[in-house]
Parts: sequence; structure tokens; C-alpha cells
Amino acid sequence: MVQEKQKLQFGYHKVRNQRRGALKPMKSKEIIKLVGVPVVVASLCCLTPIIIVLFGLGSVTIAGSLADSLYGDYKWVFRLIGLVLLGLSVFSYIRRQKGICTLDEAKKRRNEIFNIVAIVLMVGVVGYFVWLYVILEYAGKFLHIWS
Repeated sequence: MVQEKQKLQFGYHKVRNQRRGALKPMKSKEIIKLVGVPVVVASLCCLTPIIIVLFGLGSVTIAGSLADSLYGDYKWVFRLIGLVLLGLSVFSYIRRQKGICTLDEAKKRRNEIFNIVAIVLMVGVVGYFVWLYVILEYAGKFLHIWS
């Protein structure tokens, strides 16, 4: 009877330690992979005129007009597409990298899923603002697309 209790206790600690080993923190490289493409797609409204000028596909006037049109009328479309891509990348990461495929597994690891979504969303928003309102803004001013 005593040996069975010890075996059960040992088995319990073994399972408990295996669960702790499964909860690895996200690396910054993984976060950048998840966030990079959606941020670039969400900022295509301002990136497209810069690419047109840099590759010589149009003049600064055409690029400025396109920037006014894309950013003024369609910025929410680009942001929505970027948010959808961010959601798809998180969903894919959770299924492939973390191995959470069933609802039961998702219920068991809901705190981990919430943490992943929160981190990726925060990094995505900060990355979007830095990329769009700092980097692309100065690139556009340097190329005289907008003043």
C-alpha cells in the first residue's frame, strides 16, 4: 500500500514537471516572425508610394497622390487586413509550434494562449506605429513624397 502511494506521488510529480517543461517562453525571433508580415501589409498604404519612387516606377507627384488616396480612403482596409493576418499567424503558431489542436487542449492551456495573443498584439501595435509613423514617415519626407 505504501509503495503504491509512493509510485502515485512520483508519477504525479513527473507529470507536473513535464507540464512545466512544456511552457517555454516565446523567443523574440518567434515574435518578430509572427508580427513582421502583418505589420508590413498593414502599412502598405504608405509603403507603396515609397517603393514606387525608389524603383523609379513613377514620379514623386504620382506617389504623393497615391499616398493621399491610399492613406486617406483605404487605411482602415489595410489595417483590417493586417489584423486578420496577425490573427492567422497566431492561430497557425499555436497549432503548429505549441501543438494545441483540440478545444480540450486549448481549455487546459488557455493562460498560455492568452499570453501569446497579448504579447503578439502588443508587439504588433507598437511595431506598426514605429514602422508607419517613424520609419516610413521619415523615408517619405526624405524622398519629398509628403512634407
